[in-house]
Amino acid sequence: MTAAHRPILDVARELGLDARVVTPLGPAKAKVDLDAGHANGSGRLVLVSAIEPTAAGEGKTTVSIGLVDGLRRLGSRGAVCLREPSQGPLFGIKGAGTGGGKAHLEPALDINLHFTGDMHAITSAHNLLAALIDSDLHFGGASGLDPARVTWPRVLDVDDRALRDVVVAAGKRAERRTRFDITAASEVMAVLALAADQEDLRRRLARTVVGWGRDGAPVTVADLHATDAMLALLREALNPNLVQTAEGTPALVHTGPFGNIAHGCSSVVATRLALRHADVVVTEAGFGFELGGEKFLHLKARQSGLWPRLVVLVATTRALRAHGDGDLGRGLAHLDRQVANVRAFGLPLVVALNVFENDEEADLEAVERHAASLDAAVARITAYADGGGGAEALAAQVLELLGSGDAPAQPHFLYPLDAPLHDKLRILARTLYGAADVVLSDAACRDQEILRGAGMGELPVCVAKTHLSFSDDPKAGGLASGMTLTVTGLRPALGAGFVVALMGRIRTMPGLPREPAALRVRVSPDGRVSGLS
Repeated sequence: MTAAHRPILDVARELGLDARVVTPLGPAKAKVDLDAGHANGSGRLVLVSAIEPTAAGEGKTTVSIGLVDGLRRLGSRGAVCLREPSQGPLFGIKGAGTGGGKAHLEPALDINLHFTGDMHAITSAHNLLAALIDSDLHFGGASGLDPARVTWPRVLDVDDRALRDVVVAAGKRAERRTRFDITAASEVMAVLALAADQEDLRRRLARTVVGWGRDGAPVTVADLHATDAMLALLREALNPNLVQTAEGTPALVHTGPFGNIAHGCSSVVATRLALRHADVVVTEAGFGFELGGEKFLHLKARQSGLWPRLVVLVATTRALRAHGDGDLGRGLAHLDRQVANVRAFGLPLVVALNVFENDEEADLEAVERHAASLDAAVARITAYADGGGGAEALAAQVLELLGSGDAPAQPHFLYPLDAPLHDKLRILARTLYGAADVVLSDAACRDQEILRGAGMGELPVCVAKTHLSFSDDPKAGGLASGMTLTVTGLRPALGAGFVVALMGRIRTMPGLPREPAALRVRVSPDGRVSGLS
C-alpha cells in the first residue's frame, strides 16, 4: 500500500485523533468532529504567503504541501491546513488546487471536484436565503425590506460572467435587478471559515445583513427568520475535512474563500484542530502577501487570536523577472517590498525559492544573494519534482527559526478598528501597496455614510482587488507605486465581521478565459479523469 492510499483512520491516528470523532467518507477522506479533544495544544503556526504571482501562480500550495512533508521527514509531527478548491479556477484558468507533481493532496480528484459536499452546502444555504428574501418581498415584505435596497445576491461555484447582472421575478410586482457571485465570494463562505463553533456560526448567520429596510435600518437573516434553516444546511459542513499529502502527512482542507475577492484563508476550526494535535501547522493565505497575507492577519488572526510564528514567503525567478518587465535585477525590488510588508507586521520570515525545471542557476543564485542582503533566510525548494525530500532544506530553516529561542511575535496590526474606513484603506494602500492615496467613488462615499450610520464603521476591511498588481489595474505590474486607488463600492459583511472594499474593476463573479481549462478535461472509458492539473 502506497502512502497515497494510506487508510484515513491511520492518518487520523497520527494526529492523535480518536476514531470515534472521525467519520470516514470512503477510504481516503473524513469529517472530524469539532469536539475532537485538545491533545497537547502546543502547535506552532507557520503562514505560507508569496510575492505577487503571475497569472499562472507561483506554487504556494505545492510549497505548503512540500514543506509539511519535509518537516515530517525531519521528525516533526506536522499538519497542513489548506482551502478547498473552487470549480471556478479549476475549469477556468488555474486548473487544480491540490498542489502538483510529487507535492500534492490525495485524493486529488475528489478534493478538486465535489469533495465532501461543503461547497454545495454553502451554495445551498446562500441561495435558500436569496429565495426567502424574494418570497418575503412577494408576500408584502413583512421584514420591512425595501425591494430597491436588497444587497444579497445569489451564488454559483463556476465562472460565469453572464450572471453578473440579472433580473429576477421578471414581469412580476417584485421584479428587481441582482447579481450572482461565485461561491468563494459568498459571505456564507466567509462566515463558515471564521466561525469558532456551531453557536458562533448561528450568531454570525443571524446578524448577516441582506439589505436595508424602508426605515433605513439594516435587515438581517434573523429578521427573515432564516437562521436555523441555513444552519441546518451548514451543520455538517462546519466539521473540518481530513485528507493527506501524497506522502501520507495529515492535511485539513476546509472552506475556500478567494484571496483577491474574499479573505483567502482556510477555516478557523481546522487550524485550531491542527494546532491542538500537531507540533508544526503549515497554512496558506491567498495570492501575494499584500493581499492574502494581510487578510489572514487582519481578519482571521484578529478575530481568532491565531497568530503565526513566522512567514514563509514563496518567490520564483519567473515572477520576479515578470515584475521587472523581463529584467530579474529590476524585479528584485518587488521582493524588497514584500519582505518589508511581512516585517511591517513584526513577523520573521524565510524566503522559499520555488525552483522550476527551466530556471537558470545564475538567476537562482542572484535571488539568494539578494535575500541575504535583506537579512532574510532563504532556501530552495524542489518539492514539485522531489516531494518532501526537495523541501528538507526549507523545513530545516523553518525549524531553526521556530527553535531560535526568541519570544513569539506578538500580534501587531496596521490600523486600529476605530479608525474611519477610508483611513484604514489609506493605511493599507500606503504601507503595503506603495500607493499615494485611496479615493472613494460617489457610490462608495454613499456606502460609507450608510455603514457609518448603521454602526459598522469600526469593522476591519477586506480589500477586493486584482492580485496581479499592487495597484487596482491588473496590467500595472508588480512594481507599481505612487498610484491612487479607487474604491468603487463598500459592502457590509457583518456576519463575517468585516466590510468588503471593491477596488477598480474587480468582479465577484469571474469569467471564463477564451480557452477555459474545462476544454482540456477528458474521461477515459474506464472512468479515469485527466486534464485537471
